[in-house]
Amino acid sequence: MPTSPDPYFQAAQEDRSAPRTKLMIPATLRASGGRAFQSVVHDLSISGFSAASVNRMHEGQLCWLTLPGLEALQAQVVWWDNCIVGCAFSELLSPIVHDNILQRYSNIGIYRQVI
Repeated sequence: MPTSPDPYFQAAQEDRSAPRTKLMIPATLRASGGRAFQSVVHDLSISGFSAASVNRMHEGQLCWLTLPGLEALQAQVVWWDNCIVGCAFSELLSPIVHDNILQRYSNIGIYRQVI
């Protein structure tokens, strides 16, 4: 992976080594220049997320993730594979917000997605 002098980039890469929390959170995802669509977040960390994306998304593309009860969070696509997209938040998610999301969704059982 290329190195970058950007401190956020370096912090985000370090955070990726921490375990990501597996979740099933209903969300809305919108790629730059596209329409919002329903999605499900599969994992979450303070630096990013992976989610279902029936629309093809491209590395470097900006997008916005809206979780229930929160404002849209800007992110950048890192990878897309077989209808799953991995994104890095443009600004690290507050640990307090992250913990609140985990508390809210860690015990919801199975979220059934219709595609």
